[in-house]
Amino acid sequence: MAEITAQLVKQLRELTGAGMMECKNALVEANGDLEQAQVVLRKRGLATAAKKAHRATRQGLIGSYIHPGAQLGVLVEVNCESDFVARTEEFRQLVHDIAMQIAAADPQYIRREDVPAEVLEKEREIERARALAEGKPEKVVDKIVEGRLNKFYEEVCLYDQPFIKDNTLTVGQLIASKIAQFGENITVSRFVRFKVGDRAGAESPAGA
Repeated sequence: MAEITAQLVKQLRELTGAGMMECKNALVEANGDLEQAQVVLRKRGLATAAKKAHRATRQGLIGSYIHPGAQLGVLVEVNCESDFVARTEEFRQLVHDIAMQIAAADPQYIRREDVPAEVLEKEREIERARALAEGKPEKVVDKIVEGRLNKFYEEVCLYDQPFIKDNTLTVGQLIASKIAQFGENITVSRFVRFKVGDRAGAESPAGA
């Protein structure tokens, strides 16, 4: 068993924002492996997020980000359960990071379930035709299409996108880790992305 030093616990806390005991327990489970301990904490965060997903989020903040040059800007509403959490510096930073993510990665939807059925069906048809044109065997085409749809979700759905500050995390996993940290449900409910000259705009579905 590797020795779990205070320095190692501190390092994991700085990397993840998790509590001291959570970090210590994760390091024990990972036998002192810092990278594996982060995976342990992420899995726990996802489990915690799933348990809290049904809880109402009626507090929160509207955050903004204006890209240097002032030709690209974002407004986003991120919700939590209490005004206490909404006022914390960590929550404000999360809102700012999500606004930056939207500016940089230009998602069209918040979650997979927000993608309209007709858009998904059209994408499925395109990828199926593409796979057949590439000469893929009929029996594996459906599996190939589903794999490519996952890539489509990564491009257009905020929660599925790799986080711009740490591409080993998705935005959904980032939010899950914050749910575990704060002990409250957190949701992105809507956003709008403005780009000079883009009259169409990019407003998200408002489903929370």
